[in-house]
Amino acid sequence: MDIATGTRASDAERDAVVNLLGRHLADGRLDLGEYDERVARVYATRAREDLAPVLSDLPRLADSAAAQPKPRGRGVRGLPLWQQIEFAGWAGVSLLVLVIWAAISLGVGEFTYFWPVWVIGPWGAVLAFRAVTGFEGRACRSGAASRAVRRALG
Repeated sequence: MDIATGTRASDAERDAVVNLLGRHLADGRLDLGEYDERVARVYATRAREDLAPVLSDLPRLADSAAAQPKPRGRGVRGLPLWQQIEFAGWAGVSLLVLVIWAAISLGVGEFTYFWPVWVIGPWGAVLAFRAVTGFEGRACRSGAASRAVRRALG
């Protein structure tokens, strides 16, 4: 049995290092191949001390929110990119089921039962609830994992 020396790294610490690597990739400091290699090394590591060499040749990113670039993916209404994608999917499927309903109604020559309400309504209500309350975004905004890695790496 192989026993690692040093303090073991947690999944949250590994994820925080991968997020930092992603920021360096987005800034153009890493190409996709090197990013993949470094991510593989991060997830293969066991000790906290082995996480630091993955970032050693990269500049330290600013810790303050003012120095960080504004996150891309904020729309006119301030929704994060993932919510914009979900709303676009909902709108596309809603349009599709409305077209299918209209084609069926035209085919039989009269308005049929408006069944698209059972697709559009509940899905839209869930999306609206999540957008208004910010139900899923709280854990993503906490930044606890990245703070833990910064403490560990020095």
